[in-house]
Amino acid sequence: MSSSTDLQALTAHGLVRSFATRAGRPPVLDGIDLTVAPGTRLGLIGENGAGKSTLLRLLAGADTPDSGTVSAPADLVYLPQEPDAGEHGTVGELLDGALRPLHDAVAALERLAGRMADGSNVGGEDVGGEYDRVLAWAVAHDAWDADRRAEVTAGTLGVAGLDRERPVTTLSGGQRTRLAMTAALVRRPAVLLLDEPTNHLDDDALDLLERALPELPGVVVAASHDRTFLDRVCTELFDLDAGALGTDGNGGRRFGGSFTDYLAEQAASRRRWEERFAEQQERIGELRERTRISTRAIAPGRGPRDNDKFIVKFKGANVERTRARRIDDARRRLAVAEREALPRPPRPLRFTGRLTGDRAGGPGNGAGGGLAVQVRGLRVAGRVRLGLLDLAVGEKLLVTGPNGSGKSTLLAVLHGDLVPDAGAVDVRADRVGLLAQDPEVGPLDRTARAAYAALLGPELAERLPLGELGLLHPREHGTLVGELSLGQRRRLALAVAIADAPDLLLLDEPTNHVSLRLAGELEEAIGTAPGAVVVTSHDRWLRRRWTGRELALPGG
Repeated sequence: MSSSTDLQALTAHGLVRSFATRAGRPPVLDGIDLTVAPGTRLGLIGENGAGKSTLLRLLAGADTPDSGTVSAPADLVYLPQEPDAGEHGTVGELLDGALRPLHDAVAALERLAGRMADGSNVGGEDVGGEYDRVLAWAVAHDAWDADRRAEVTAGTLGVAGLDRERPVTTLSGGQRTRLAMTAALVRRPAVLLLDEPTNHLDDDALDLLERALPELPGVVVAASHDRTFLDRVCTELFDLDAGALGTDGNGGRRFGGSFTDYLAEQAASRRRWEERFAEQQERIGELRERTRISTRAIAPGRGPRDNDKFIVKFKGANVERTRARRIDDARRRLAVAEREALPRPPRPLRFTGRLTGDRAGGPGNGAGGGLAVQVRGLRVAGRVRLGLLDLAVGEKLLVTGPNGSGKSTLLAVLHGDLVPDAGAVDVRADRVGLLAQDPEVGPLDRTARAAYAALLGPELAERLPLGELGLLHPREHGTLVGELSLGQRRRLALAVAIADAPDLLLLDEPTNHVSLRLAGELEEAIGTAPGAVVVTSHDRWLRRRWTGRELALPGG
């Protein structure tokens, strides 16, 4: 239990964080100030690599800033994107650890109530004051309902069926994430820091999370690319990639509205930046021209003539002084203008590749028809069953279903990575690309450029350079894979999947971890891709806008 009954704000001042691998480049975070009051649910947004995960680690005390300070309540829980594979103990021990402070609070109240009833007061202790303190903490943490809440939460997040004696280290990444989420929601800490909390969650789990977070009385800070989550849960947004003018025109990063409203404000802020930059550059150009002023420019048509050389002799010095003074003035004004000028708005990184090629996908399949995939009676024991699936060349299919329904298994079968126990699977597409949920992009000490070439082969990598796809910024091509954010690694994996212009592209949760901008661009690219595309997704924003075929796999 916390030593204080008062919920406290989470504050950061002047946070700066840079990394040795980014030598010569600006810090990831440079002078971040942040105050989050209890009851606030702050959404961190920004492009991949903008520093969202870095900021959460600093707030959690999992990393140390180069400069700046963080002040946070002791009752803090941090859930990173990649759950700790080295977590010690069993499933039961982790859940019991989350419940223990709540059980202890209820037991303490009973003891204190007994002491007040029988009048015992050893050493002059303020038993009544202690009772009030523990009671306030227990009420804030809803301690009496903890066991029921734990049962419901574990069931909805899909971890209730896990063996309590099973070591946490043996769980998959998704299971560890959902187990840690269960423990955090049951615990109801004063500060909850979440990095991409909606990844690995199905609809029921998302609904539970989005109902539970607004009920927390403390601070919630969540880095997320889930557009629906941002709209439904967050009371404010903090954009780490807001640009020179910020979201308010004065450099501020904070926005007190929904994500949908923010999209319009973000576009307006970009336009203001571009307009002010153009105006400033025009003014700087004028001042530079003035520094080149000459005597002729100061007194045009009054150059010295043979019959009035006395003017130059007696007034030339004054003219020269005037010219020098005006040049000095122009130079001073130029220096101020250049010092105060906005930086050039960077060109946004935009996806420019094609998701698929335009080949028909097999013998006898003309460009206007034929099948890319035919499935009959597919069964993978304990994982997926599918009676029939015909996917035409160029068709788009969205596969939905709860966790455990076999969506990823189906893609693995179509990609040829898994042999089914029964059934016939005929993939007629010549080339098949796959973006897995947790893709492998090679050794962590290899650069992104080298990883791309190694996975594709040097010939194809040279024919279609990584920079032509608009998925990874050129400055990141020389960055080690281990130093890329999860979103940047997903971008690299997508580049590998589409470089060979597949006829059939399989995308497993394609909007997980990637920036909001790229998520929207991928949705548009899927709709215009000439080849067949199969998408699995829990992304409600994407699903609401889907116009192609849908296949719902049943759970259980």
